[in-house]
Amino acid sequence: MAGTGKAHMRPDGDRVLVVDDLTVEFNLGKNKVVKAVSGVSFDLVRGETLAIVGESGCGKSTLGKAVLQLPKPTSGSVNFLSKELTTMGKSELRDMRPAMQMIFQDPVSSLDPRQPVSAVLAEPLQVWNKGTQVEIDAKIDELLTAVNLDPAVVRDRRSYEFSGGQCQRISIARALALDPTMIICDEPVSALDVSVQAQILNLLQDMKDRYGLSLIFISHDLAVVKTISTRVMVMYLGKVCEVATPDELYTNTKHHYTKALVGSVPIPDPDRPISGNLIQGEPPSPMNPPSGCRFRTRCPQASEKCAQEEPQLREVSLGHFVACHHPAE
Repeated sequence: MAGTGKAHMRPDGDRVLVVDDLTVEFNLGKNKVVKAVSGVSFDLVRGETLAIVGESGCGKSTLGKAVLQLPKPTSGSVNFLSKELTTMGKSELRDMRPAMQMIFQDPVSSLDPRQPVSAVLAEPLQVWNKGTQVEIDAKIDELLTAVNLDPAVVRDRRSYEFSGGQCQRISIARALALDPTMIICDEPVSALDVSVQAQILNLLQDMKDRYGLSLIFISHDLAVVKTISTRVMVMYLGKVCEVATPDELYTNTKHHYTKALVGSVPIPDPDRPISGNLIQGEPPSPMNPPSGCRFRTRCPQASEKCAQEEPQLREVSLGHFVACHHPAE
């Protein structure tokens, strides 16, 4: 796994985002470089929800932030709404910001505890001169109502007075304030109780349909992404290993890493046998990734070829792509 290639890129369709060979590296000094994202390519079609999954440290959050130029990638191309973001100056890039928003992982700390909710939601509208104060107030009420919060109760309260689920609803309302085209959701439900997760996922799906959004949903939980995504991209140590629809990924898993991820999803059945697809060992350091396939040091099917040659993404069935020399049958 952990391969390169662009076989999964779609030349046709209404693509709002095209990421080509994106690389993000962090120089730590003394010849130490963290290779967080290494040559990742993908695209996003209008109205689609692309899930990016993988274990902690695989580079998925860094990839999401690099798409928004936070920070700017080391190399590669990010084309959003037919405009190249990586070569833009600060002023041009700022003009693009309203169309691409982000929902952060920690809903509580992403909100300013000193400001009431009305000020948190008004700030982006005021910065971009979106109407008079009366119109802004009306927009705030509309956003809060859209995320199932009562404006009369919520407006004058601060973030520390709310639960994590309520704070995430406020964060979603803030992301919607400037009518974006694309929202990147960075593990938006991982810090929430399971019962609240379902509510937030349903809310995101409702907002996507209501406002015609395109979503990138970053998560480490395959059980979560199966319910919300239309396409799934699996990452390991800064590389893409498998791309497929969620149903195809679950029922016809080809990459050995993905197989282990699917097998790790808890099944509420005490009589069901424990999955034998367990990954041994720890992920290698991103400062010194293995040669060839980056997953080979933990893969049960690794061969000499895996050490010498990096696998390329190839189509194994319609819309299903895998980067593996020895895919699972």
